[in-house]
Parts: sequence; structure tokens; C-alpha cells
Amino acid sequence: MLSVSSLNVFHGNLQVVWDLSFRVNKGELVTMIGPNGAGKTTTVETIVGLNRKATGSVVFDGEPILGKHPNELFSKGLALVPEKREIFPSMPVIENLRLGGMGNKDPEAALARIFRLFPVLQERERQEAGTLSGGEQQMLAIGRALMSEPRLLILDEPSTGLSPLLTGQVFRSLEQLGREGMTILLLEQNVRNALAMCDRGYVLENGRIVQEGNSRELMHDARIQKAYLGF
Repeated sequence: MLSVSSLNVFHGNLQVVWDLSFRVNKGELVTMIGPNGAGKTTTVETIVGLNRKATGSVVFDGEPILGKHPNELFSKGLALVPEKREIFPSMPVIENLRLGGMGNKDPEAALARIFRLFPVLQERERQEAGTLSGGEQQMLAIGRALMSEPRLLILDEPSTGLSPLLTGQVFRSLEQLGREGMTILLLEQNVRNALAMCDRGYVLENGRIVQEGNSRELMHDARIQKAYLGF
């Protein structure tokens, strides 16, 4: 569904991502792990059209998309849950969700699905989004992205700032989406949870992919264990 080949990304004259190549197949849960500053956010912002100073190839469902406007990519079935969530804090939960469903021919069906996945959002649908807990705000950000019924859901560090309990809740919801057939690209620093949930993974360091494999292989790799899992 997504194929990235020889991607190089620049901030001004500074190159920050180097010759990246990876893929996400339909129905897969794929993670890109690495430390803060490794280039994960820059990579996905380039994929979804928020950063256009790049070379290489990005193909979504057979169509080249590098450099296209984010609105066009949204209409093609790409959705991003940004690291900082970017919800509208003074608006009610329900209005945040409905904004994500603009253009959806059956937003009520999408809304019902999200309420099944995140019952707390239905309980708090009239509450201002800024008064939700951090975990609830993350659920809202994911739900808003799902309102467009994307074919590829990209999540940038969804566990950032969450307690272990809330992190577990968010990851269980993503696992449920995977069981329902959603294609997911997950960017994470929480390596243990990411590898436990996903089918395959890529390790990004200093703007380069330094390792890849199925999640079981990476989980038991001595280098990954020492660098990211504390073994």
C-alpha cells in the first residue's frame, strides 16, 4: 500500500533523512522505532505532504504522491495522527470528531464505530476537548483520524506523555483496528509495546534505517535489547 524508496529530506540546506526505503503492505501493522530526533516525524510529514523539500519516491496504492498537497492525500485515504495531537481544545469532543469526517458520505457510521472503539468519547461527547485527560485526548486524535475512514493510518508517537495504563489502552485499541483490517504505520519510542503489537519494524537512527525485520526477530535482537529494551 505504501512504498518509500531512496527518500532524502532537507530542512533548508541541511539534510536530515538519508536514502530511506521501506514499505507497508495492505493489512499490515508496521512500526518505525528509534530515539527522539531520529527523523521519524520528518519522514511521515514528508509522506503526507507537510514537508515538500525532498527527493526520492513515495508511492501510495500504486500512485506517486511525493510533493502532493495534504488535502489531496487525505482524500486518497491517508490519515495522520500527529505527535502533539492538534485537537481543538475549546470545542466539544463531538465537534472535533465531526471535523475529521468532513467529506465522509456516512459520518454517522464512522462515529458509531469510534464510539465502540473508545466508549469514553461517547460519554464525554459534549465535554470540551481540552478538559480531557492525556489518554482521552489521544483517543480523540485517533478517532478524528478514523472519521475519514482511511486506508492507511499513520500515528506519530501516540504514547508520548501517557502513563503505562493509558499507553496500554491506546495500544489495545490499535491492535483492535489491526484485527479489523486497518493498515497502520506506527512511529514510536516505546519499543517494547510497538514491537509486541506490530508485524514488522524498521529502526531509524540519525535519519537512516539501520535495521529491519519482523517484530519477533527485532525483539530478540541483542543490539535492540541493549539499546532500547534495557537488557
